[in-house]
Amino acid sequence: MKKVLCFVMVMSAMVWSSCSVTLSGASIPVDMKTINVAFFENNAPLVVNNLSTLFTEALKDRIRSQSRLSIVRGEADATLEGTITGFNYAPVSIQATNGNQAPIATATRLTITVSVKYVNFKDKKKSPDFEQTFSRYTDFTGDINSNEQRLIPIINQQLTEDIFNKAFANW
Repeated sequence: MKKVLCFVMVMSAMVWSSCSVTLSGASIPVDMKTINVAFFENNAPLVVNNLSTLFTEALKDRIRSQSRLSIVRGEADATLEGTITGFNYAPVSIQATNGNQAPIATATRLTITVSVKYVNFKDKKKSPDFEQTFSRYTDFTGDINSNEQRLIPIINQQLTEDIFNKAFANW
């Protein structure tokens, strides 16, 4: 009986140690080891000084934390490049006012749009090339200036998730 119990424990340990689970859903080709993430220049009509740096670093952080890829400059197994093409505010909730006053916005939407080109030099079946525009927004109330620096990282997180999933999870 002890031999059977010992055998079951050893087999269980072997099974558990050989299994791995990934929650990112990424299907990165085995031979892909490196990626070059180019600086995303801000070409939006409304320019925020540090948006390019914040977005590029957020994308690199996403790749570092959710994949085994090394980010390199120059020649790589894949490249991600693009530009920030949109950064705009729009009213989303209009409230009527009394008298002859113009209606006011009670909520505002901040939208960031990014144009991305992904090229895979290894296995195009598992991770095909694409050129696509990604756009995400967040609604907020209050002053634009006090909310902008808080909202940019939130939208960057959503955008980088969409880009990562498109490049490596085929979503």
